[in-house]
Amino acid sequence: MALFFFFLILVLPIFLFSLLSKHRTSKSNLLLHLPPGPKGLPLIGNLHQLDYSALHSCLWQLAQKYGPLMSLRLGSKQVLVVSSAKLAEEIMKTHDLLFCSRPALLANQKLNYNCLNISFAPYNNHWREMRKICIVHLFNSNRVHSFQPIREFEVSQMIHNISETALASKPVNLSEAMTFLTSTIICRVALGKKYEEEEVRRFHEMFKEIQAVFAGFYVSDYFPSLGFIDKFNPLTHRLEKIFKVLDSFYEEILQEHLDPNRLKPEQEDILDVLIQILKDSSSKSKAHLTFDHIKAVLMDVFLAGTETSAGTVIWAMSYLMKNPSAMQKAQEEVRRTVGEKGFANEEDTQKLEYMKAVIKETLRLQPVVPLLLPRESSQNCRLEGYDIPCKTVVYVNAWAIGKDPQVWENPEEFCPERFMANSIDLKGNDFGLIPFGAGRRICPGIYMGLSTVELSLANLLYKFDWEMPDEMKGQDLDMEVQPGITVHRRNALCLMPTNTSDL
Repeated sequence: MALFFFFLILVLPIFLFSLLSKHRTSKSNLLLHLPPGPKGLPLIGNLHQLDYSALHSCLWQLAQKYGPLMSLRLGSKQVLVVSSAKLAEEIMKTHDLLFCSRPALLANQKLNYNCLNISFAPYNNHWREMRKICIVHLFNSNRVHSFQPIREFEVSQMIHNISETALASKPVNLSEAMTFLTSTIICRVALGKKYEEEEVRRFHEMFKEIQAVFAGFYVSDYFPSLGFIDKFNPLTHRLEKIFKVLDSFYEEILQEHLDPNRLKPEQEDILDVLIQILKDSSSKSKAHLTFDHIKAVLMDVFLAGTETSAGTVIWAMSYLMKNPSAMQKAQEEVRRTVGEKGFANEEDTQKLEYMKAVIKETLRLQPVVPLLLPRESSQNCRLEGYDIPCKTVVYVNAWAIGKDPQVWENPEEFCPERFMANSIDLKGNDFGLIPFGAGRRICPGIYMGLSTVELSLANLLYKFDWEMPDEMKGQDLDMEVQPGITVHRRNALCLMPTNTSDL
């Protein structure tokens, strides 16, 4: 990254004249009343001032100086950073239509078949039709409920495996166990197929590589006129390579589902639904689905379904280990509710108010997608008295909003009790807590994801008592993050489980 950035700086002067002519619009920005922000350098703007290993934290620190509505220039891109609940509501509700598109970014376009998916598609008629398909056919409440037996079976398998580890008095890598669980659930729900353990691990390694290339630096994202330099960027070759692997994987699965000799599954999976919509000539959809559309939607399902659910449970367990009184309250609640049944099912989880508060508090302090997904303004507008040019990239810093002292008392403290006496939810209605986004761009798979998180966490708390390995204390737990669109622990969460004898 550093060497490539240095190469970029060397190349820039060669194209200075052409860039200056292209940047007359940035000159005109001097006539605009832009929000405050740090002063940048010619051409590269503020690129050199950002810490990309923890961008959400870096932007929050800058916002402490320049305010919750902050302007940056990254190369030729004008950027707006929102760091308060009040302004998030302005962006995602009051002016949602103006700020609900997505910027065109190289990795997103490549891996999502020129943005044919839901998450990264620009706001247009195609996106509206694709979102309707997801809400009506893929993630409606009946279909989410229909996958309950799959979730409960796979969680029970994970609990059984952890119990065996506990009997052997060995630590369990909970990060690995949760990733395996969510990957297995998504494979069964989306593809109707249960893979062997080694195949699931290979599958996860593939998506770790996707995370890496998503988070990479591409010249064309910031300097479109210098996009040809990306041909020499090693990261671009990794991007091409992982795309070919993914496309081959999706093609293989598609052909399996299209095989006329395929045994009819007991339960229709997400890919079956998408194929049927594609085949159905009487469908009222205007989306004109192709196989590339289906592959792009599968990318959404896999990334959102595995990364965010697993990450949320791991962060919740991490905070509970650091806060033993909250751990005790959560365990007492679930054990009292479930009794001696031996397993907490999804009906039980609906009664666990304190555990739900733990999840909310976890997502307040550490949303798995801390900057959400970037938005883009579709026309010139004014916000809080400032000029916002068309095509401004907008980052809503959900992580910073969770620390907004105007919304949260003692915002740095892990305190699930703050959610016990109010009706604050995390489904896009309360802008102090927006881990899934809000408005038109809220995550359509929110209920599917929360079902997995609640079921997994409830059973981990119900069946086991947890300790740190090697006589460590919970206060010593490392909470450093690993960079990426989705933020996970830098180090895996390894804990010592003990089977609860009276359950």
